[in-house]
Order: sequence, then C-alpha cells, then structure tokens
Amino acid sequence: YSDHRFTYEEVQAIIEEEAGLYAEEILTLNRLAKIFRQQRFSQGAINFSSQEVRFKLNEKGDPVGIMVKESKESHQLIEEFMLLANRTVAAFIADQKVENKPIPFPYRIHDDPDEEKLIPFADFAKKFGHSFDRSSPEAIAKSFNQLLKDVKGRPEQHVLEQLGIRTMAKARYTAENVGHYGLGFENYCHFTSPIRRYPDIQAHRILWDVLQKSIVPDKKLEEKCKHTSERERAAMEAERSANKYKQVQYMKNYLGEEFEGIISGVAHFGFWVETIEHKCEGLVSVVSLSDYDDFRHIETDYSLYGMRSGRKFRMGDKVWIKVIAANLTKRQLDYEWVVAGELSPKKSASKVPKTKK
Repeated sequence: YSDHRFTYEEVQAIIEEEAGLYAEEILTLNRLAKIFRQQRFSQGAINFSSQEVRFKLNEKGDPVGIMVKESKESHQLIEEFMLLANRTVAAFIADQKVENKPIPFPYRIHDDPDEEKLIPFADFAKKFGHSFDRSSPEAIAKSFNQLLKDVKGRPEQHVLEQLGIRTMAKARYTAENVGHYGLGFENYCHFTSPIRRYPDIQAHRILWDVLQKSIVPDKKLEEKCKHTSERERAAMEAERSANKYKQVQYMKNYLGEEFEGIISGVAHFGFWVETIEHKCEGLVSVVSLSDYDDFRHIETDYSLYGMRSGRKFRMGDKVWIKVIAANLTKRQLDYEWVVAGELSPKKSASKVPKTKK
C-alpha cells in the first residue's frame, strides 16, 4: 500500500473512528508508533513541545485568521517512523568503515545542555517548588521530563517550558557522530526529506554508494555540513520573519482592541506579551508603565518589579493588553498593559475586556 496517499486529517479520522480504508494497517502502525514514542522518552528523549501558527488568507493573500497547529496522533505516527528511518540509516553508516576509518557522513547532532544556562533555570524552577538534578546528562533529561509532566496545567507551565527550551543547544549537521541529546539517540541523521533538505540528499547518495560498495569518502563533507547548518538557520529566521509580518498585518485590524496574553519575555526596557488567541507577540514598554509605578528589572527572577506598589510582571504571567501600534516595516507590535484586565482592587471587577470577533 506504499503508493496510497493519505492526508493527516484522513488518518486521524481512521484512528479516532477505528474504521476506514486500510484501518487495520493504520491502527497497527499507530500502536507501534506509541511504543516507539514511549521507548524514546524512557531512554532519555526530552518531551519538549512547540506550537506553530497557520494563517487563513483571503483572495488577496491578506491574513483573516490565525490558527495554532495541533499535533495529533496522525502527526506523531509519521514522526516516529521518520525518526526510526533516520536513526536506522545513521546507525548503519556508523558501523561501516573505509580503510578502517569511519565514513564521512552528515550526522544530525545535538550537544548536551549548557551548564551556565542550566544553573539559573534550575534556581528559577526551585522557586515554584520543582527540583532539578544536574549531576549528569541522563539525570538532566529525566529531570526535564518530570518537570514538564509536573507543570502541566499549572500557572508556571508556559514560562518553564520556554525557559527549558532555551537551555538547549542548537542541533546542527557535522561529520562528527556525537549523538542527538534531545532525542536520546546515539546515531541520528536527516534522511526522510531529500526533496527539501540537501543533507538528506547527501545521506541518500552516501548510503547508495555504501550499498554498491563504491564509496569514495568526501573530504569536504564537514565544510558542506557547516554550510547547510548556516543555511538552515537563515531559513528558520526567514520563516520567523514571514510569520511575524503576517501576524503584524493581521493585528493592524485590531488597533485599540484588548486581548489576554502571557508574558513571554522580560527586559529592562519592558516585557513581551504573546496573545493567547493568536500567538502574536508584542512589546509593553516600561515607559508606558511609568504612570503606574517605577519598575526595575530583576534578571534572576525574569521579572519587572514595581518599587512602590510591589506589582510584579514575571515571565509566564497572564495579563491583558491593548494593541496600540503595528509596524509592518519593522515587523513589530506595540502593546499597552490594561489594568482593568487584571481585575485589580483599583478597577471594577465587572469590566472585563472583550475580544473583537
């Protein structure tokens, strides 16, 4: 059945209803995927998750809606079998030798977390009552998974998930096979997407040459790995910029409107808020807070602290904001903190901001 094409939605419907075209085969694959997934996490993979946004566009290409992409069982099924293919190819090549030397190959590697980033993260997590073992890479992975499980549904979930991701090293391509820490794999490469990633094409070519016993080691492979890692970062930045442009374009329609959001970052000059509804991030400048209080940046607490009121804006807190500016050229949103949304004693609790539909 390898030539039959399904959409994720079609497979998800078959999984949920346990019926449909090739239901038995798909359900078997899904059971296996769940086993692979459980094994990964039990062997040291870290269960980080991230949210992607998708845009609904009108006939002119302007955004008229923003949706958060949801990862369902059909997505996880494909993910697990892609991971299996990638690690199987990498492990096979790692066992091969040419003139008793390893074959140069574009491995996808992920270094251990940076100790300097882990220390402040562990200290911050402790403020919420969470312990964190930094004694070894294995202990760190176990602590991360336990922490991510413990914070599920709690107020500090967002901030600790985001800060945890920031402690991680960036994955990259290299001929040096040191394993993938985040996935918990000793051998890993990118093999499954040759139509859109050059390292996958390299992996296919090298695997073919090995199978044909005609391998000629590429002496410039490390240079190529460095180049593709750089282009990957450039592509990711371009994607972020494009998404940000569309988000700003969308929010221009909501100037003056109020939304609930979560503080996603803090600096001495203000804090960033990501709207819950649209995942659109904007800056609340500390200047706009000057009439309320004199705020100081507490770096170790990821917060701004009001010197007179004691009011604290900390990463992960929920707040209400008003959209006051949307600059497409700079791809920048400016927000203003809405005190009424806090339902504070100074304001009427009956006045809750409404989101424009």
